[in-house]
Amino acid sequence: MRRYLAVAVDCYLCLLAAGLLTRPHVGMSDAGRALPLLLAFALVLSFANQVLLTVAVRASAGKLVMGVRVVAMPGVGRPGLGRLVRRWVHGLRWVPLQPWHWLRSLSGPARGSGDCPLLGSEDGDPYEDVAGLRQVRHVDLLAYRAAVAGRAA
Repeated sequence: MRRYLAVAVDCYLCLLAAGLLTRPHVGMSDAGRALPLLLAFALVLSFANQVLLTVAVRASAGKLVMGVRVVAMPGVGRPGLGRLVRRWVHGLRWVPLQPWHWLRSLSGPARGSGDCPLLGSEDGDPYEDVAGLRQVRHVDLLAYRAAVAGRAA
């Protein structure tokens, strides 16, 4: 649940900031220019939040609020830029399809193999994503590091 709330916080903050940045540039006569400008600001802010901030502090703004960190597997290391960009691009496909998956799950028993052509199997590990990264609670990460440090000593 923390992961979904973090995604919701990230989406809200990104759209709010993009809207605030778009507003001064669009007047009543330029209403047709508003949507492309809003989308451009939203993509830039999303990239900065999901990739650049995660490189710096291992979490996006929503994950920081929810106490979640992103780690590379195996070894619980810091995620690299390439993996984070891959994860961000995958997320651009994943978030808009969620209403479709939700409606499909309400339609009754699963049909076919349960695989989505864009996202792969729905039976995979819920904490791992396409780039080999995991989202873990910050307190669990601290406990893991303390345990590893205690074992090494």
